[in-house]
Amino acid sequence: MSFITTIREDIRRVQEQDPAAQSGPIIFLTYPGLHAKWMHTPEHWLWEHGLRGLARVLSQTTRFFTGVEIHPAAQLGRRFFIDHAMGVVIGETTIVGDDCVLYQGVTLGGTGNECGKRHPTLGNNVTVGTGAKVLGNITIGDNVRIGGNSVVVKDVPSDSTVVGIPGRVVRRNGCRVMEEEFDARRHRESMPDPVHEASMINREGIADNLRRIEELEGQVAELGALVRELTERGGA
Repeated sequence: MSFITTIREDIRRVQEQDPAAQSGPIIFLTYPGLHAKWMHTPEHWLWEHGLRGLARVLSQTTRFFTGVEIHPAAQLGRRFFIDHAMGVVIGETTIVGDDCVLYQGVTLGGTGNECGKRHPTLGNNVTVGTGAKVLGNITIGDNVRIGGNSVVVKDVPSDSTVVGIPGRVVRRNGCRVMEEEFDARRHRESMPDPVHEASMINREGIADNLRRIEELEGQVAELGALVRELTERGGA
């Protein structure tokens, strides 16, 4: 695929994803996330052909102008879009699939000084919300949505929604996960409220206790009636 075709494809992707997008020339000139992605192409070529020092220098220059730091060794898929761009970091061994979207402040990073593959692999059509951190050699499946400010350190299955610190699956294949009975849509781009969630759990526990008390009171009433009946028969 030619570089011109890639640019056209990326611009169409922005027009589909960003309701604030304007004409193609404006997108071409004013979207630093696209500039960072496009500059990564020659940087990655230099890295793969042994000119790694030059590749790193160019990547840092791109970081200075766009606010996006992409290691030259990272592998990026087609129609990859970084919305708003500022503060995004993508590590050396990161692999990003096609049609992925990252928002500002996202980190696709490592968890320490381990060697080899130490950064995440994102499948196709993955959306990572504002400020989220996806860390370590983990795999994020296709069609996954990661809520803003989440911290994901474990593999995520396809067709899931993840929120929280640490990240947990709250929706899978369009259905809520039973152990997380909260509406994932409310956490799409915001940090979950642990106080509200704890309150919900407490209210559910109280409701269960009330139901149990009513059942026990009914059983006690039945036993009382049975005792009175037996007493009356004995007296007769």
